[in-house]
Amino acid sequence: MSETPIAQGTHCKVIYNVDKIASEHLADWGDQPDCSHGQSKSRGSLLFKGPDNKPESGLWECTPGTWPLSIPRDEFCHFIQGEATYTSDKGSVIEVSAGTCIHFNAGWTGTCVVTETIRNLYMLTA
Repeated sequence: MSETPIAQGTHCKVIYNVDKIASEHLADWGDQPDCSHGQSKSRGSLLFKGPDNKPESGLWECTPGTWPLSIPRDEFCHFIQGEATYTSDKGSVIEVSAGTCIHFNAGWTGTCVVTETIRNLYMLTA
């Protein structure tokens, strides 16, 4: 086990104990734009970003708040902590907590409501 939660190898990047990393060890990704309730703040660690940002994978953390969401590319998310609700513009509701895995199709639109700081591993496709 590495002393450092995030390590860079020659051909890879590794994040250890993703559910236990202190928020201070994650990069500040700023305020979530367009919050309609609260002011969510994002932090994370980028694992990989390809040419033209496609594909992209990493660790994302977000504090409570509500905002409209539009998914531009297929995205897989594995939530490892927190609670949130994703409600599509078509009315379907997805309750999220630790252990939830979601694949959002490109073009998904709706609202995200984070009630307890969430953390997930994500992968955006090309």
